[in-house]
Amino acid sequence: MMGDEMKDRMQEIEETLAKLPRGNVVYKTIKGKKQPYLQWTEDGRQRSQYVKVATREETLANVAKRKELENELATLKKKTEENELMYLKEAFKNQSTRPESPSFKTNVLCGAALDLAVSRVADFKRRFCFKWLEKFLTTKMVGRVCVLYGLRRTGKTTLLFQALQDLTTEERERAVYIKARTTNTISDFCDDLSLLISQGYRYAFIDEVTLLPDFIDSASVFSDIYAMQGMKIVLSGTDSLGFWFTQTQELYDRAYTIHTTFIPFREYSFLLGIDDLDEYIRYGGTLLPGELAFDDPDATSFDAAFRDDETTRRYIDTAICNNIQHSLATCERGNYFRHLRELYEAGELTGAINRIIESMNHQFLLSVLTRPFKSHDLRSAAELLRKQTDEAKRTRILDRINRKAVTKKLMELLQIRNQEDARIGIRDVHVREIKEYLKALDLIVDCPRETMGSEPEEYVLFTQPGMRYCQAQALVHVLMKEETFAAFDDHDKMLATEKILEDVRGRMMEDIVLLETARSISKKKRVFKLLLARNELDMVICSPEEGSCEAYEIKHSKEITPRQYHVLSDEEACALVEKRFGKITKKCVLYRGENRFLENGIEYKNAEEYLKEL
Repeated sequence: MMGDEMKDRMQEIEETLAKLPRGNVVYKTIKGKKQPYLQWTEDGRQRSQYVKVATREETLANVAKRKELENELATLKKKTEENELMYLKEAFKNQSTRPESPSFKTNVLCGAALDLAVSRVADFKRRFCFKWLEKFLTTKMVGRVCVLYGLRRTGKTTLLFQALQDLTTEERERAVYIKARTTNTISDFCDDLSLLISQGYRYAFIDEVTLLPDFIDSASVFSDIYAMQGMKIVLSGTDSLGFWFTQTQELYDRAYTIHTTFIPFREYSFLLGIDDLDEYIRYGGTLLPGELAFDDPDATSFDAAFRDDETTRRYIDTAICNNIQHSLATCERGNYFRHLRELYEAGELTGAINRIIESMNHQFLLSVLTRPFKSHDLRSAAELLRKQTDEAKRTRILDRINRKAVTKKLMELLQIRNQEDARIGIRDVHVREIKEYLKALDLIVDCPRETMGSEPEEYVLFTQPGMRYCQAQALVHVLMKEETFAAFDDHDKMLATEKILEDVRGRMMEDIVLLETARSISKKKRVFKLLLARNELDMVICSPEEGSCEAYEIKHSKEITPRQYHVLSDEEACALVEKRFGKITKKCVLYRGENRFLENGIEYKNAEEYLKEL
């Protein structure tokens, strides 16, 4: 099938899929009988609908047809991407073999082939950090190079092509795009850049430059030699840690850096057109839209980084573990391994990094399980489930379940899983060094907290929520299959699992608001979680110069209940806050519902709107 034919077929499939029912058929045991239900995800939540006998045959046939068409669409998309890659490779080959073309040692793309590559991003929206790349290209910065770095799938290559797209026709004729290979060396680039400058080229966009084995120890040649000759050089790569090392050594003050790893909700919403915070919690962190059919084992996952535990682990291995290992191995011949060398030489460093990331997620889940319900009282949740008009959702599992015993069992299981760390000899010094590198990658940040009592335990926030949620979700599903829950049927276990995951999403919503507010607020203000003697404020924005502050509660709910703002209406607690941080000028609950002001002066603000206004 030719290119145009494939595009026509893909459009035809997408139009057909829009008319077919979404989701998959699952069977639930209701009163001892298996009944078919159509199950799908909508607004970040799982929905289900009973398949009536009269329409059962047609529904099953349409669901089967959807699966078949989705598989065909996935195959066509993959084939299209492969064809475009082959075309670019052929363009490279044809360009380098033209009689009038210089003989380059690297993959230099220019002229018509470059125009073709640039055209691929013509309709893409631009990341917010693009303005900084634009500033570098339009401002005189003698002897400096631009360093564009971040984890995989955060838009680095697209940014390069968008910058090329904005060049004038005359400027692009003097521009090249080079994709580094592991077989290249700094010497190869020196030869090619010298030749390019002699041919009149003045812009060089070098992608995957950290693949060069001698990049970290020789990166200064780009700034000290070629940038000094007037060439604008943009370096990009996925080994963020390698760039971090070069900034303290080779490039030092000659690098103009742009980070791409952190993608806040408002940017995620702008780029992908997704306004649902739950969707961001499930898949946020990369610029590929999430696969909505999470529970469908046959669903395609090539375009989702955090679809399930396997794809998340694969992303951690390739984007984080390999990133750290490669950078450590190539920097000053491995001198920066420090205490991690013993794990590296034993082939256990990747496993150690994975386990530490998992351990942090386990601690996060423990904190969710052990703290009191804040958005929904357990008795209230039990009553709501008991009174559901939809028979499929009606259950008394929370009346029968011993929450204290269940929580204790889950905690024991989590602690047992964490003991796996000891099998590969991870010591405290290993944990400290790996966390230092994870912070350098922009993957984790310390949670800003204040306390009026004892010192709180360490707590970190993940800048990629999809990674944290997916691992927590996979862990909860595993735990819910333990013998403690064996007495419940699958339907009730699913409801219990969703209750725990609802609390996980609530805690993650708090983390996201705290992190994004802290990153966007004026330097004259401070943002933190405030731990009081008997309770806490989810977020405080303090203005020391003005002697005032704002107090926030953050709730993963669309309902308004007095329990949500009980700390904000506690006069004794507020007096203590004002004594230390100044007059409270605003009391606000961030939640999932519509904006409202209560008679007591407390404001209810939609969390998605709040995040997009930052």
